[in-house]
Amino acid sequence: MSDLFTVRVYGIMINEKKQVLVSDEHIRGGLYTKFPGGGLEFGEGTLECMVREWKEEINQDIEVVEHLYTTDFFQMNAFNNKQQIIAIYYLVKGISPFNIHTGSKPFDFELPDDPMVQIEGVRWIDWEDFTEDAITLPTDKRVTKIVKERF
Repeated sequence: MSDLFTVRVYGIMINEKKQVLVSDEHIRGGLYTKFPGGGLEFGEGTLECMVREWKEEINQDIEVVEHLYTTDFFQMNAFNNKQQIIAIYYLVKGISPFNIHTGSKPFDFELPDDPMVQIEGVRWIDWEDFTEDAITLPTDKRVTKIVKERF
């Protein structure tokens, strides 16, 4: 894979209460609310990546239901100004119990003293609170709008 591009794969999960799962993350001293997922590894397909990332981050087995969106505009990597982000989003559903602790408010964890320490936690956002303003990254904001219009 070129050093000029990074491919990220994210999952959108909507539960029976019509809440959307998001990940609150402390990365390099910044706070971000985004969708669960991560980077595509060499030799891996995007569906495999989604299943692996969800298992690593949430400890849940998922099924990818359908493709929702792939970035169709230029987006610079927020952490590397020499890389373009290609982000792929899938609607996912759990096929194993959801056992991870969920926060009750944004960034419901203790912030580290060291800004380079990464911390993340997940939480459900009620449908009426699930807006572009509740999400940090530009591509995630676009997907939020798509999800709200479609579901």
